[in-house]
Amino acid sequence: MSEVSIPASDSFAEGAAMHNIVRELFPLCRSITGPGLRETIRRIGRRIPLNVHEVPSGTPVLDWTVPDEWTIRGAWIEKLDGRRLVDFDVCNLHVVGYSRPVDAVLTREELARHVHTLPDQPDLVPYHTGFFADSWGFCLSHAQWQSMTDPAYRVVVDSTVAPGSLTYGDLLVPGRSREEVLIHAHCCHPSLANDNLSGIVVATWLARRVLARPNRLSYRFVFVPATIGAISWLARNEATLDRIRHGLVLSCVGDPGTFHYKRSRRGDTEIDRAVVQVCRDRGLGIAVRPFRPMGYDERQYCSPGFDLPVGCFMRTPNGEFPEYHTSADNPDLVRPEALQQSYEVLAAVMDLLEANLVYRRVDGRGEPQLGRRGLFRRISAEKHATGQEALLWLLNLADGTRSLLDMAEHTGLSFTELNAAAELARDAELIVEAE
Repeated sequence: MSEVSIPASDSFAEGAAMHNIVRELFPLCRSITGPGLRETIRRIGRRIPLNVHEVPSGTPVLDWTVPDEWTIRGAWIEKLDGRRLVDFDVCNLHVVGYSRPVDAVLTREELARHVHTLPDQPDLVPYHTGFFADSWGFCLSHAQWQSMTDPAYRVVVDSTVAPGSLTYGDLLVPGRSREEVLIHAHCCHPSLANDNLSGIVVATWLARRVLARPNRLSYRFVFVPATIGAISWLARNEATLDRIRHGLVLSCVGDPGTFHYKRSRRGDTEIDRAVVQVCRDRGLGIAVRPFRPMGYDERQYCSPGFDLPVGCFMRTPNGEFPEYHTSADNPDLVRPEALQQSYEVLAAVMDLLEANLVYRRVDGRGEPQLGRRGLFRRISAEKHATGQEALLWLLNLADGTRSLLDMAEHTGLSFTELNAAAELARDAELIVEAE
């Protein structure tokens, strides 16, 4: 992971509050179904008014079927004298997700077929799942497994895989327009802090922000298990997907690495451009990548039958930091200041989308007289000439065809400068919003 310097904010109070939620949710054993997922959704719902949905096992969703629900109560590997060496209660990554129940004495050779380690990271416990595999397994540090030399061990997985349901939560915050901004976070990993919880807490804070103010756009927040959860949500909301004008999948936003953004399938949508513009205006580095049908649930939203304008916002991408999908992805990896900076950038993206309107001059013939409207004195008193330049560019480009984002990209000025100029020109009745 390449760390970047995060500029000091007035305080990291919001980042610290988000980090506390990361620590609170970290012990829960989340999966694509089951009590850990349900409890996570419930605790998010204590912070924002989520609508909680249960999709019964066996429900067809697009080309998939909602699986049976997995409940895990405990699991361990013990010596034949009863001394436990590996215990789910100590680290819930020790059990492969969706492990079937087992209670048996196995030779070490037999057990080895069900053990996963990381020889290249011998002190870390890996994360593995077997959602549709009808099997069981344990994850251990390689060092611990190498130290286990007894000829046989007792293995117990106390779990149930039975008809139940898949849980997800969503929240719609209506604005003046029915056009929606989609914010998505996956909720299906057990104790992984950056690749799971960081996206959840930042999405929750963004929801609190839009709930506290009037909005032009509507905002929809979706908290679902990965893949099958997103597919279930899409299948149940297909009739209203045409309202989604912008969307972001959030993950890995709590480490101190450089920002990364994966574009939507279309590659040039407003959200693709808005993320880059905000980072540019703030002097932040961002690595932009083209769409690939791999990664997180942007691949579901961007599948050809939907082709929604949804990108993926990250710091260090999944699979590119050494702690990824291991026991080292813990709350210490996630930094309060990184959470706060991610939140502030995304809040600025929302503000840009809110303000990105198309204007036209009331009278486009020649340059208007700024002095008699009091505008020349206001902008000439500024320390820098950018206010005057932004106003003159705005008045020149406001022909009813260009948005403020178009103007920012065309001129190299910041969106904030052009939006401030638009407010002045609108108040002076020089421009109106184009129909």
